[in-house]
Amino acid sequence: MPHDHESAQAGARIVVIDLVVAMLVVMIGATVGYESYRLGSSWGPEGPQAGYFPFYIGLLICVCGAVVFAQSLVKLKTDRRIFVTAGRFKQVLVILLPSTAYVLGVQYIGIYVPSALFIGLFMSFVGKYHSLRSTAVGLGVSVSAFVLFEIWFKIPLPKGPLERLLGF
Repeated sequence: MPHDHESAQAGARIVVIDLVVAMLVVMIGATVGYESYRLGSSWGPEGPQAGYFPFYIGLLICVCGAVVFAQSLVKLKTDRRIFVTAGRFKQVLVILLPSTAYVLGVQYIGIYVPSALFIGLFMSFVGKYHSLRSTAVGLGVSVSAFVLFEIWFKIPLPKGPLERLLGF
């Protein structure tokens, strides 16, 4: 196997990622199979029970995950290709972590405040825009969305304590 520049860098190897994903796939398949079995996965007097087809789909998912897992185990010692380097993974986290915080924020405090914070902070820290501009755009987008959805179109979006304080 040729060693290129990417292979020499530190990072998560493709084969390790394959092993982890294969295990997750087997776990998902097992969950589908187990729940389908609990529903009834045999052939009843009127035909297949509710879990009959999902049970076999779960079983097929388990088999596919196990095949990928076995193939990856065979390549574990020889395949040194890198899936993602530490630097690239950091770039992914710069997007993933704030996005995750945004989604959680929407769940707990509504959509408008997390949207203003997400847009403003993202513009400041990732986009390197001036904080005044970032704040203005974040607030402007959230206020505009509020007026558009809540007032003009009467479409309620998730609200939090601030909106309730304002009477919405």
